[in-house]
Parts: sequence; structure tokens; C-alpha cells
Amino acid sequence: MFLHNTFVHHVHFWLKNKEGKAKLIEGLETLIPITHIRDMHIGVPADTNRDVIDRSYDVSLLLLFDDLEAEEAYQHDPVHVIFAEQYAKPLCSKVVVSDSINT
Repeated sequence: MFLHNTFVHHVHFWLKNKEGKAKLIEGLETLIPITHIRDMHIGVPADTNRDVIDRSYDVSLLLLFDDLEAEEAYQHDPVHVIFAEQYAKPLCSKVVVSDSINT
């Protein structure tokens, strides 16, 4: 299935301490009620091993939005702000975001 009119927001998290994984996933699950999100996937590295695969991250978040405006509204949603302050910042040593839109 080809996704049309989709803004993809993919975030990879590296934990300061591996014991924080469950807490980070708990925090990511608090984002579920945000209505601007079309689809959500929370994951951990799959057991795939090829030279081009980066499995160094601990947890990933993939969000699909209808458009840039919806993604921007998500960024300012109080639930997202609380997640960033109470979960991502204290638990993570590194966060990398990749945003993409249809061409």
C-alpha cells in the first residue's frame, strides 16, 4: 500500500541507562490520545543483521500525520511537551528525528 498525503515523523532514542527502556516506552504510550496522530508504532531494534542496518538505538517511535500542520500541532500538544520533559530528556542520551513527506 502506498501512503498518500502523509507526513512521517520517525524518532530513535538512545537511553542513558538500559534499565530505563520500560519507563521510556511507558512515556511513549502517553502520546496515544493525541488526536493529530494518524498512526503510531513503538518499537525496539529487530533481530536483523545487515551492514546497512543501525541497531544501536534502544527504542523507536514512528508517527504518521496527515500533513505538516498536524505534526506541528503535535509538537505543541501539552501531552507531547510533558513526554519530552518527563521521559525523553531525563532518560535519553541521544534522540535522532527523521521527518519526511511525500514527493
